[in-house]
Amino acid sequence: MSPREVLGQAARLASSGLLLQVLFRLITFVLNAFILRFLSKEIVGIVNVRLTLLYSTTIFLAREAFRRACLSGSTQRDWSQTLNLLWLTVPLGVFWSVFLGWAWLQLLAVPDPDVIPHYGTGVVLFGFSAVVELLGEPFWVLAQAHMFVKLKVIAESLSVILKSVLTAFLVVCLPHWGLYIFSLAQLFYTAVLVLCYVIYFTKLLGSPESAKQQVLPVSRMTDLLPTITRSRAFVNWEEAKLTWSFFKQSFLKQILTEGERYVMTFLNVLNFGDQGVYDIVNNLGSLVARLIFQPIEESFYIFFAKVLEREKDATLQKQEDVAVAAAVLESLLKLALLTGLTISVFGFAYSQLALDIYGGAMLSSGSGPVLLRAYCLYVLLLAINGVTECFTFAAMSKEEVDRYNFTMLGLSSSFLLLSYLLTHWCGSVGFILANCFNMGIRITQSLCFIHRYYRKSPHKPLAGLFLSPVLLGAFALSGGITAVSEVRRPAAFTPHDFAACPLSLVPGIPFLLCLTQLDKYLLPLTPSPKLLGQHLMIEMTDQWYPWEQSRP
Repeated sequence: MSPREVLGQAARLASSGLLLQVLFRLITFVLNAFILRFLSKEIVGIVNVRLTLLYSTTIFLAREAFRRACLSGSTQRDWSQTLNLLWLTVPLGVFWSVFLGWAWLQLLAVPDPDVIPHYGTGVVLFGFSAVVELLGEPFWVLAQAHMFVKLKVIAESLSVILKSVLTAFLVVCLPHWGLYIFSLAQLFYTAVLVLCYVIYFTKLLGSPESAKQQVLPVSRMTDLLPTITRSRAFVNWEEAKLTWSFFKQSFLKQILTEGERYVMTFLNVLNFGDQGVYDIVNNLGSLVARLIFQPIEESFYIFFAKVLEREKDATLQKQEDVAVAAAVLESLLKLALLTGLTISVFGFAYSQLALDIYGGAMLSSGSGPVLLRAYCLYVLLLAINGVTECFTFAAMSKEEVDRYNFTMLGLSSSFLLLSYLLTHWCGSVGFILANCFNMGIRITQSLCFIHRYYRKSPHKPLAGLFLSPVLLGAFALSGGITAVSEVRRPAAFTPHDFAACPLSLVPGIPFLLCLTQLDKYLLPLTPSPKLLGQHLMIEMTDQWYPWEQSRP
């Protein structure tokens, strides 16, 4: 498959993921806003911080390294060995679930059962749900490697929506169940997610033989199960070694990703109520990152991993592949920068309004608006880091991945220390400031790698981080007007009145004028924004089937 065909499939995967996730996330957003009206801050803190941390840690440690290793390289491989390696995530998940469950029950403070009942059952069921989800890992990797466009998005979105519907029903009808509600909903979510993949592959492998052979390396469901043969090794040892390298890195990355939750859980710097408010604001602030940046990062990591060769310098690879990768990276950097700046500029003034609409006075009063404003800056760094690490992890050699692990170790230690100090100094917003600091260091590391990678080639993908002065001026003017409009609104105005105020619409005028002249105000893109948009729109109008052949 040529680089441009891979690019077309990656763009189709990202665009379909973006549109479908926006639709499904809007439904989930409304359901979660409804559920918040029936919950206390304390139970939100226990579920969204402590129990979700148990689940996410188990999942991350058990599968993240396997995913990255098994998605690297070409799809032309011995898939029976790759599938065998992926099935090892299940016993690994059982180990982490039991070990972490014991720690959550024996080493952490147990909440008051009168306020938050059934905590022990919640720990057991959240750990068990992680193991259930790992049963679908071979199906997930096989689907991602062959770029099954709709399957991942629909399966995950449908599971989340059904989970939210079940939670809302139980919260309204059986509020005395306490943590039973969220534990059962979490187990239901993982079961539906795995079933979606199993049902899809069962139907696909039952389709005509000619359709299957064009895309899949397996012909029946039993081929997806672990197999032991005497003629070859149980796993591909090169993949296993790469998995171990990624595992060391993933362990450190998990501390950076969920570091604030670890600090809150193990050091008790915030009570359960403050933890609940912080987590709600954190989820609301990261909504754009999950909707836009995550699908792009996952899709184009696969693209870069397929186009570039890990163990070769850029000058020793096919120059067409290197040029396409550089052009795509430049475009992605500019897209990330524009999106992040837009959120930072407009999110600062509209944070209180957003929180009031989403969660009422529980969120819009107190520390909520300050947290969301700080998170808007963090989103800008998240956008850039997602793109730069997406390329870096796909292009690094095994030795470079190992060296990067030492950097991640230092970042993890500094993050935990900085979080603890900043939280004591300025409250929960200290977590976001510590995240910003560490994200800046990670971006710097990735930018240095990209610069070295393309140093001897004529391509300069980092040019995507430079915007024209006119566009930067439009951002500055919009930010100034939004700040003035918020400060000058009458004291009697409510946030809803402010939303109807004509002055609140003014900031978008200069910004929209610049967006209508993208080709004039932006530095040249390769491909241009208009051409990229046309390509994505053409791809999105097609019928998406897994055996669909790429366009010539």
